[in-house]
Amino acid sequence: MRILITNDDGITAPGLKIAEAIAAELAGPEGEVWVVAPAFEQSGVSHCVSYIRPMRLEKLEERRFAVEGSPADCVLAGLGEILRDNPPDLVLSGVNRGHNVAEDTLYSGTIGGALEAALHGYRSVALSQYYGPNSAHGLGAFEAAAEHAVPVIRRLLEKAPWQREGYNLFYNVNFPALPAAEVKGVRATHQGSRLNPTFGVQPQRAPNGRLYLWLTHGEGNNGTAPGSDSHDCHAGHVTVTPLSADLTVHEMVAPLAELLQ
Repeated sequence: MRILITNDDGITAPGLKIAEAIAAELAGPEGEVWVVAPAFEQSGVSHCVSYIRPMRLEKLEERRFAVEGSPADCVLAGLGEILRDNPPDLVLSGVNRGHNVAEDTLYSGTIGGALEAALHGYRSVALSQYYGPNSAHGLGAFEAAAEHAVPVIRRLLEKAPWQREGYNLFYNVNFPALPAAEVKGVRATHQGSRLNPTFGVQPQRAPNGRLYLWLTHGEGNNGTAPGSDSHDCHAGHVTVTPLSADLTVHEMVAPLAELLQ
């Protein structure tokens, strides 16, 4: 198996090392693992692409490249240039430092990388490790992902659907902020909804008098609905959420048509 990895935390991120280990186990001794990751952190860029400027591509070592662009850019570079003649069997995006649940999925560059691969018809999985007050530091904080990702991805590859009418599916996998042995299991979930907005702004006046705004993060996942990624990951489960690029609220199409007549 040939696997392409990207992320949004950047080429030097510790979670990328975890993703490489996951990919190496999935690919097997005869497989290949290719890394194409942002040269700098790209958290929060969503599905942004470098539409109005070129992106610099640098080979760091064998099968390892840095791109001055977003995770979606990295996937485009991997599919369109680096692996153009030998396409991957699977694309992994992550392992992100922090979970990507609820409306985080709309902001996440990790999700954006997996989405770009799905748009090109490739099987793709976004991987994110939830951080909490009891999380370990360094690579130890990724223990749940390191231990549980391979069996989850193997099950998806063996049994889960990937193609559908319209946009293909891809999968958003989140690991709880627990030691691997304390993870409560794996659950299929829907995208959650938090009670309050994710972000706000906090103003700060610079010494030169100019006004700057820092983003502030809202409340956590308390109060989200059972069965959602945000609730179940917070409660200690690995969550697997099927996603696609289709943002249409399908049940509203027919009522809207009547309203517009």
